[in-house]
Amino acid sequence: MGGALSWGRRLGCVVAAALAALVHAAPDASAHASRAAVSCTGSNTISFSPGLSLAAQRTRIGGSGAYSCVSTDPALRSATSSISGGGRNGCFFSDATTVERITWNTGERTTVVYRMGNVQQVAGQAVVLVVGRVTKGKFTGRTVASPGLQATLDPLKCASKGGVDLITGPSALVIV
Repeated sequence: MGGALSWGRRLGCVVAAALAALVHAAPDASAHASRAAVSCTGSNTISFSPGLSLAAQRTRIGGSGAYSCVSTDPALRSATSSISGGGRNGCFFSDATTVERITWNTGERTTVVYRMGNVQQVAGQAVVLVVGRVTKGKFTGRTVASPGLQATLDPLKCASKGGVDLITGPSALVIV
């Protein structure tokens, strides 16, 4: 229980840091004041092919997400997403571009491209912070942060031949 609580606190710190960085980086907060901001929590499941290992290598990324949301637009309450991409990834290094295609409960869609990211394996658990930009659909041009903590079911897999091919766990989606 103490380990889970500690991870929850760490995720909370990651989310707070991401929000602070996003607010600070927003070029003109007054330009965004009239548009809805969204904060979602949920979970992601991400697959890597080939699996993440100690040495970084070219990998394909796929996955999905499901979120419950709070927004200044009361119609937005939830979302699902599909995730795809690739780049050089390992258990201690990530240099990838990932695309998340979000479908809101209203039927509207958003495409986010994450070009900047940090995925660290800490004690076999993936601590993820990706920052991107909405390139298409609802919220085009807005900045997005998606911090999370995806659990590796077998932390020793980083050192195994097949590597870590699947991570899953809590995640957030914050659009400012």
